[in-house]
Amino acid sequence: MDYGAIVVSADAPWKDLPALMNDLKANPGAVAIGAGGTVGSQDWMKAALTSKAAGVDPRKLRYVSFEGGGEALAALLGGHIQVFTGDLSELKSQLDGGKIRVLAALSEDRVGGPYASIPTAKEQGYDVEWPIWRGYYMGPKVSDADYQAWVKRLEELNQKPEFAQLREARGLFPMAKFGSDFDSYVKKQVADFQALAKEVGLIK
Repeated sequence: MDYGAIVVSADAPWKDLPALMNDLKANPGAVAIGAGGTVGSQDWMKAALTSKAAGVDPRKLRYVSFEGGGEALAALLGGHIQVFTGDLSELKSQLDGGKIRVLAALSEDRVGGPYASIPTAKEQGYDVEWPIWRGYYMGPKVSDADYQAWVKRLEELNQKPEFAQLREARGLFPMAKFGSDFDSYVKKQVADFQALAKEVGLIK
C-alpha cells in the first residue's frame, strides 16, 4: 500500500494545504502542477481530486506532464514546477535532505515512521484520499472454494514477519483488506475515479 502526496519545495510560499488551495481558487492557472503522467493519469487524479475538494475546477489547473515521478520531482527541485503530486514512498530521501515540504498525505490517517508529522488532506479540511493499492486478483470464473482458499492463505501470509520485512523494504505501508472487503473497496474506488473522469470530460 502507498498513498498520494501533495509536495512543494522547502522554500515554497505555502506552509500548508489550505494556503495552496486558496491561491488555486484565486488563479488556478498561476500554479504549475506537475507529475509523472498525463491528464487522466493517477498523478493527475491526485491534483484533480484535491482541487475539486477545494471548489476549484480541475479543468482549469495548469498541469505539466512528465515521463515519470523522478523527472517531475527533479523539475520541482529545479523550480520548473511549483507543486508535485507524487507518492509518499518515493519521498523519503528528499525529506531527509530537507529539500521538500509535503503539504498533505492523501491517506485516511497519518502514517508512521518518517512521515508521522505530515498531515492528511482530510484533517486540513479536504475530503481526499488517494490510496495506491497493490493486490492479488482472480478471474471471475474461479470457484468460491478456490477463492476463499487464497483469501485465507494471504491472510496468513500477512501475519508473518517476513511479509512485513518485504513490504517495508519496498517502502510500502500496511493494508489489511482481504476477500469481499478488498473487492468492494477497489470497485468503489474505480467508480469514484470514473465519476470524476466523466465530470471533467475525459470519458462520456
